[in-house]
Amino acid sequence: MTKVGPLNIYPLTEDDISPVSDLYKLAITDAFESEGLGHLQGDIQQEIESKIRMAAASLNPPNSDIFFWVARIDGRVVGTISYAPCGEDIRVCTGNRLDAVGELGSLYVLPEYQGQGIGSALIAMLMVFLREQGITQFCLDSGYRRAQTRWLRKFGQPYAVVKDYWGPDSVHMVWLSTVS
Repeated sequence: MTKVGPLNIYPLTEDDISPVSDLYKLAITDAFESEGLGHLQGDIQQEIESKIRMAAASLNPPNSDIFFWVARIDGRVVGTISYAPCGEDIRVCTGNRLDAVGELGSLYVLPEYQGQGIGSALIAMLMVFLREQGITQFCLDSGYRRAQTRWLRKFGQPYAVVKDYWGPDSVHMVWLSTVS
């Protein structure tokens, strides 16, 4: 566990793209490995590249409906979160029933900083943003068992559960939650 200075959360800037890319390489690889999926190198790389593209797209506000924030401790990017239109997995898993609901996504924290409330602080900041925008609901999804355990505690029972979504014995969950 590493935590030294105060946590600062602010909108993503151009200067954050490189450290955010590094964060995704570490955190996404760790997430796959902890799920026993470290051998899926192509999927890991695809997920990393997708998140980096999404972060970069958020930097063009007039042409983007993606909002992105980073968390820093002592100047180091240690976490991210985004809010965007719901993604493809949510559309598929809900039969397009949540298409009009925005998605909390890209919530990643460096492995050595996990379990210290950084993810919760990012979610709390996002709730303030959503309230300020007049948004009352959001959705989120996960195929990672470790994340699903956390989301079950934080957001309750999922809106949709799709078995074998990523292959045999995999479960993908989608939550619909009220901004609170």
